[in-house]
Amino acid sequence: MSLPPVLSYFQTAPLLEARKMNRSTARSSVDLGLNEVNVNLEPGWVDFPENIKIPWELIEEIQLNHKACYLYENGNLEKIQRFSSTTNRFCSLYPTESAPTLVLGGFPMHRIKGTNPYLDTLSKIHALRPMGAVLDTATGLGYTAIQASQNADSVTTIELDPAVLEVARLNPWSRDLFNNRKISLRVGDSFEVIQNLSDNDFTCILHDPPTISLAGDLFSLEFYNQLYRVLQRKGRLFHYIGDLESRSGHHLSRGIANRLSQVGFRRIQLEPRAFGILAYK
Repeated sequence: MSLPPVLSYFQTAPLLEARKMNRSTARSSVDLGLNEVNVNLEPGWVDFPENIKIPWELIEEIQLNHKACYLYENGNLEKIQRFSSTTNRFCSLYPTESAPTLVLGGFPMHRIKGTNPYLDTLSKIHALRPMGAVLDTATGLGYTAIQASQNADSVTTIELDPAVLEVARLNPWSRDLFNNRKISLRVGDSFEVIQNLSDNDFTCILHDPPTISLAGDLFSLEFYNQLYRVLQRKGRLFHYIGDLESRSGHHLSRGIANRLSQVGFRRIQLEPRAFGILAYK
């Protein structure tokens, strides 16, 4: 069974441009740019493959909002967003020319200035070089878990918010999070879940928490001690921080490096290209 179409203004712009030029066909996508298809431009609608017909008025509605992704199902548009009873915040998909990002409480969960969420994820993966058993402490849309699984034996990923996972299930770029047998998804607070994980369970940890204002406990000495405990000897931790050259990033990285050192991590080194810190046990 095919999944419902998901589009943003990146997919509708070429359709409207082609109609303006009186063309009868165009190229677009119904999965936020993962795959392109040929479509027919009819007087009243756009005719996508598999008999998907989206009226022009809905195409135009999508085009007007550059901050949302839309699900098209049963003749209706649905903005992909949810209100979280866990955090009392809205979470939504924000479109880019590549993979969309997750916006949580007004904060994008990936870098989008001068890059995109896909490349942002790759920079973290390249810094960590995941292998063996990997722990991903903050699932989000699942991009890091998906990319880590390509070289790792297994990935355990933890997501606090069921509403975020509802958004991820509607995101075409997140499908492997739910289909990949290497990935084990746990729902709960990482601060609590990690306390039930065994000592020395993981060869690599990717710690990419929300901002410290949203999840301060995931930057605490107590949590870092748990990260150290579950990591195998000679294992690696990548801790995403943000722009290390910014004033706030510089200050935050110094405090994080100090706390990581206190719990036992060694060879703590800055990874400016990946906007984080790499540390070894």
